[in-house]
Amino acid sequence: MARKARVERKTSETNIRILLDLDGTGKGRIDTTIPFLDHMLTLTARHGLFDLTVKGSGDTDVDDHHLVEDIGICLGRAFREALAGKQGISRYGSATVPMDESLASVHLDISGRSCLAYDARFGTRRIKTFDLALIREFFHAFADAGGITLHVRVLYGKNNHHMAEAIFKAFARALREAVAVNTRIRGVLSTKGTL
Repeated sequence: MARKARVERKTSETNIRILLDLDGTGKGRIDTTIPFLDHMLTLTARHGLFDLTVKGSGDTDVDDHHLVEDIGICLGRAFREALAGKQGISRYGSATVPMDESLASVHLDISGRSCLAYDARFGTRRIKTFDLALIREFFHAFADAGGITLHVRVLYGKNNHHMAEAIFKAFARALREAVAVNTRIRGVLSTKGTL
């Protein structure tokens, strides 16, 4: 069964279309009009081995917040849709990734219960024009819409770009592990019988 999803969201603030194939090869076609977010989502596709198309635009003349948050919502919905009943998935994923002097750790549970624990302290507020506080907003929206428990932590680092890149690479690898199908799992990996 193809584990794919198509999600569209159009509001007075944003217009987003996402195509996701969980069993892809890491092809990212990303155009959000926010270059730094494009870079982070391209990393997510590549290191998660997901085929991911994201086309987004919005009121970035006001602020990037609405578009970043809504892309997080749409990506969370896409994962939820592509996983359908979550039959046979490993459910949990963990990854710790270095990026030069930085080290980030991401742990997640595709549990149906949304929760974000986020601990990342960046040295400055922005990378170029991108507000680094929006990284947390992206993951909060993703976890809520996807029904995912998500823990993100930067253990240490000095360079903001390296810290952010380590986060997204760890996120991608943890997701890849969690959505992987394990043939030994019958139904869902839960004593409740549902996720």
